[in-house]
Amino acid sequence: MRKIFLKYRESKFHKYVRTHKKYAPLLFFIAGFTWDSLTLGRIDRMYDLIILCSHMILLTLSIYLFNLSENEEPIIKIPPKYTVYLPLAIQFFLGGLSSAYVIYFARSVSLSKTAVFFGLLLLLFIANEFLRKRISNKYLQFGFYFFVNLIFLSCFVPIILKEMNSAIFYISGLLSLIFTLILVYLVYKSSQIARVEIVRYKMISLILSIYLLVNACYHFKLIPPVPLALDKGLIAYDIKVKNDKYLVTYEVDEWFYFWRDHKTNFNKASNEPVYVFTSVFAPTDLKKKIFHRWMWFNETKDDWQIMDEIGFNIIGGRDNGYRGYSYKNNVTNGKWKVEVVTNENLVLGVVDFDINLKNNSIKSKLITREF
Repeated sequence: MRKIFLKYRESKFHKYVRTHKKYAPLLFFIAGFTWDSLTLGRIDRMYDLIILCSHMILLTLSIYLFNLSENEEPIIKIPPKYTVYLPLAIQFFLGGLSSAYVIYFARSVSLSKTAVFFGLLLLLFIANEFLRKRISNKYLQFGFYFFVNLIFLSCFVPIILKEMNSAIFYISGLLSLIFTLILVYLVYKSSQIARVEIVRYKMISLILSIYLLVNACYHFKLIPPVPLALDKGLIAYDIKVKNDKYLVTYEVDEWFYFWRDHKTNFNKASNEPVYVFTSVFAPTDLKKKIFHRWMWFNETKDDWQIMDEIGFNIIGGRDNGYRGYSYKNNVTNGKWKVEVVTNENLVLGVVDFDINLKNNSIKSKLITREF
């Protein structure tokens, strides 16, 4: 083992880390983010659960050991030549856990519904790079730790309980709050420097502020209900079910609309139904009822008006999401949207489209695709 460490100390990588010590934490953060982006798939797979649990445990351990190493006479003695890598480990596991959340919610058709998280993630990158003390800052450490811990438990607890609702989300938040405060207490009790740098009421206020912010985002539907995610949503001219396959006929859009492949302008004859197809990802064994809420924009009232609400149950476990559809015959011209919502009125995603009853032109890019 000693030979391995000696060989490592003489390696180019070790010299690079030493030379670029200032930026090494950020590089390790990005490395963790990239690695999980390439390796993680389904959040309910055993591999994914092991990786995420390992990241969370090792992040907790790294933060604890890093703070102990600052003592003049630490309880656990760590050779100084190895303590330099503890901040890098913290950054790596922070990046890995953050990426898992992005991967999961990137499945959503409606990116606007997850924009709050991506904004918080962007703040994570900016704060990591520009805060003066960077990861050695105790408030930064435990603020980030609580955020990723809350995200992790919000996904993990529903999988274990095979149940998801608002109460489960809030319980997950309380658990992460308790775990974080326990870690803060252990560090505060064991580290002389932590007792100097941490003002207890400021630390508790920071963590509670993050807790309230995330719960407020969830309450106002700015964060999709974990661990469900809208995998696909489109407007269609015809849908047939054959041999457990959904044959969906829809019009494809121009190539430069790279974020979708279906056209949102629906040219309809008066006697044709309008279909909306969706597939919702849910972890194995998780059952949930969702609804297609058909809404039409009333230009006179300048507001969205609910026209219909059609519900069906979903069962988790399918890689490409649980498929379902709804349709309407009596529709009018104008802007429409179908919100995919849960029993708790939380929005998974939105399918937007415009209906034109007067223009039943030839649909040259009409295709039938199997889902």
